[in-house]
Amino acid sequence: MPGVAFPGPGAGGNFLEQILGDLLQLMGGTSPGGARIDLARTLAQGVASGGETERNVDPGDRMKFEELAHIAELHVAEITGLPITSTGATIEIAAVAPGAWAWQTVEDWRFLLEAMAEPSALAQPKDVGPGVSPGDGDRPRPKGTLGYVDTSGDPDAPPDLEAPFEFDLSRDIEVPDDFGPDSTPGPESGPADLLARWMATMGPMLAAMQLGSAVGHLARSTMGPYELPIPRSAPRLLVVPANVMRFAEDWSLPPDEVLLWVCLREVTLHAVLSRPHVADRMRELLVRVVQGMAEDAGGLVDNLQGIDFTQPEALQSLLGDPTALMSLEPSPARRRAAEDLLAVVAALLGYVEHVLDQAARRLLGGRGAIGEAWRRRQVDRESSDQAAELMLGLDLGPAQIDRGADFVRGVFERAGDEGLARLWSSPHTLPTPAEVDAPGLWLERIDITEPDR
Repeated sequence: MPGVAFPGPGAGGNFLEQILGDLLQLMGGTSPGGARIDLARTLAQGVASGGETERNVDPGDRMKFEELAHIAELHVAEITGLPITSTGATIEIAAVAPGAWAWQTVEDWRFLLEAMAEPSALAQPKDVGPGVSPGDGDRPRPKGTLGYVDTSGDPDAPPDLEAPFEFDLSRDIEVPDDFGPDSTPGPESGPADLLARWMATMGPMLAAMQLGSAVGHLARSTMGPYELPIPRSAPRLLVVPANVMRFAEDWSLPPDEVLLWVCLREVTLHAVLSRPHVADRMRELLVRVVQGMAEDAGGLVDNLQGIDFTQPEALQSLLGDPTALMSLEPSPARRRAAEDLLAVVAALLGYVEHVLDQAARRLLGGRGAIGEAWRRRQVDRESSDQAAELMLGLDLGPAQIDRGADFVRGVFERAGDEGLARLWSSPHTLPTPAEVDAPGLWLERIDITEPDR
């Protein structure tokens, strides 16, 4: 059936074309700028808190965390040989409710939204030696449908947990150069063009909402700052006592032992991720993955051009097959970035397991029930808890942990603690995907290429 004209302001095309045209006219081609980061923060805080006002954490809980974190610092520093903080000072503990954790996490991860705004600015690979697999960041990258994210605002403002849960999309409105009064869609604009322009306008807002929602769900179960191993902006541990207590209660575990386990894990992750070259490499790889996702989404425009919206069969195919609009297969560049990222993450997770094994034997009599409960927690995670992980191209499941543990075990068996100490010693020693699966290959390479040896 050919396109049917409907009466109304957008009459003259088929119904879908009319709706899209009216939506673009209503939005005026505008998109909120600085309000996007506020949107992500507010949504994250609201999802985490259930929209309810959260009470302050009991000072006694914070003091208990501080006491056990200090014990964890001493043992982790002895086992790893790594400084826990860059200054040598005792690590700061910030005990917060889930909503405050979510608010601060969006702040710490805002570089990911900035990466969507300028795909070529942060993706240039650094010349850091043989341990780094080059991507294709040496060529300009087009802005994808998730681009144009402005993150202006005051990142240091403290979270207001009593603020009403509402979105203020009326401020910091910016108009892209290619939108304006003269760009109001006319009768010559086809539905594919209108839909593509609408998605380009809404994409940045949707990206902020997606990040905010994912962080909010993660905050409901996270216990510390490194549920996802992403570098933080401040030398402190952001812990959620309520979630720790709930985990201990669910598994009938001694609360103080769970608190110590969490401190050991988070302090170890902090010691590694606070090393500047490790943090830089992690951010670079995360940016490349996020930008690759944005560019893959940009292929939607090309796919839309081949659909005839005047044919009912085309619309039925579009609605019945989600892959009709966009291939779910990642591009080679994105796949390569994800593999590089997972290699470093797997090695990091395996290293944490190695440290936990030794520390738990000293302080807890072994991993025991806590270690088993922690692994079951990774296996039984709900899909909402994995949203942020999947969004950022991470895989933190048991398979990746085992992969990393096998790598670390292989290094330790061949080279002992001295070999493991070299893992985080320089940018050149970070493992490649092939090396994570062949620890002997990694040892051979760093013996040849590591400077000053």
